[in-house]
Amino acid sequence: MSQMTPANGTDIRVRFCPSPTGNPHVGMIRTALFNWAFARHVGGTFVFRIEDTDAARDTQESYLALLESLRWLGLDWDEGPEVGGAYGPYRQSERGDIYADVAQRLLDAGHAYECFCTAEELEAQREAARAAGKAPGYDRTCRYLDHAARDARRTEGRPAVLRFAMPDQDWEWDDMVRGPMRFGREHVPDYVIRRVNGDPLYTLVNPVDDALMRITHVLRGEDLLSSTPRQLAMYEALADIGVGDGVTPRFGHLPYVMGEGNRKLSKRDPESSLAMYRELGYLPEGLLNYLALLGWSPGDDREFFDLTEMARLFEISRVNASPARFDLKKCTAINGDWIRTLSRPELIERILPFLQDADLVADSVTALQRSILDEAVPLIAERLEVLSQAVGMLGFLLVDDADFVVEPEQEEVLAQPESQEVVAASLSALRALEDWDGEAIQMVLRTALVDGLGRKPKHAFGPVRIAITGRRVSPPLFESMAILGRDRCLARLEAAQRQVG
Repeated sequence: MSQMTPANGTDIRVRFCPSPTGNPHVGMIRTALFNWAFARHVGGTFVFRIEDTDAARDTQESYLALLESLRWLGLDWDEGPEVGGAYGPYRQSERGDIYADVAQRLLDAGHAYECFCTAEELEAQREAARAAGKAPGYDRTCRYLDHAARDARRTEGRPAVLRFAMPDQDWEWDDMVRGPMRFGREHVPDYVIRRVNGDPLYTLVNPVDDALMRITHVLRGEDLLSSTPRQLAMYEALADIGVGDGVTPRFGHLPYVMGEGNRKLSKRDPESSLAMYRELGYLPEGLLNYLALLGWSPGDDREFFDLTEMARLFEISRVNASPARFDLKKCTAINGDWIRTLSRPELIERILPFLQDADLVADSVTALQRSILDEAVPLIAERLEVLSQAVGMLGFLLVDDADFVVEPEQEEVLAQPESQEVVAASLSALRALEDWDGEAIQMVLRTALVDGLGRKPKHAFGPVRIAITGRRVSPPLFESMAILGRDRCLARLEAAQRQVG
């Protein structure tokens, strides 16, 4: 086996190499995060490359979404698209000539061979292996064909894939996460590296790029564990034909992320979609903080940290091999904690895009809107778990009076006689109020509704809240009424009476 890398510090080079298919998902992002943190911790290089050789599935839209997602998350890369580097290009679709050359050199050196077996013949081989109680896999029929037999198949017009010739040996390595690993030779059959149409497969392009880009450490998902022996063999072959520097990367396989039902989180699970978190208003800081805890811990039961702290604390030895369970409630709670670290101006800026999308705030924020937000945002900061909740919490303050509506289910509550009695008493008390501030509003309403009508606070203020905010749950009522202003509050209470009448 080729030399295992002794690289350390600035010599360390890691890579994140997703395929641009579909929307980015949280499992992919966790892999990027761990590689980024490892590179930053040791002062190494974080390489971002795109594995887009599958023309049928890869899309430009997904490619752009990958780049934009990493930028949104704050995971910067040292080499890759839009950055460049000494080992580009960093999109596999632009490296076709490289793969064709390496494939031919592997063939010429005897590390690969043409395989003419049909799909039917391959299935018959698998059936025979199963019947014999053997591990399924290619039986190397074409590996030992002589030149005449190969020529005969070409003359017949048989298409051929290119297979890698696995050395007849067992495979062992010291996994950075899982420790000593061993695969028996019977579980690693010869595998295809090039299709009949000449397109290279992942099994070729991935190790070729690792070798040419001088990758020293590979942190990837546990689902790729069984492919490691094939790559170790390929690294040896590449070293033999002079591709790369002859050094085999060290591997570390990250634990599965489990979803509901104790099964692996898949792209089909709603909570796996990065787009969902962005749409709901999770902070990148909060999401990355939570994803870091899926298989890693900084120690001392610490669960709250930013990217800079993670990079400082990240040790591969603290990555746990056991599956990690994705807990959306905990992710949301951590996000809420991050929201509460933001200053008032920062929180307003983060909230604005959601308010603008809901047409509550103009693209160019007016002075009045800015004033309302300055007063109201501190009232909701403790209640926010995701930024999109601000739309419901602040909408009643920002909506034009002509567009203000009460939630349909709350209209029924407001129509009840006891609610109307509260609305009428509130109007009478508030019309006489001269000092319009939260404390004065609370005092006059408590006198009128709790003392005057004998209602408990829960029942006394509920109808007022619905009439003013349109909702059963809102930011602190009296402070909100102070922000909304005397005239608008009285108008909404009067409207509540008219709608019933």
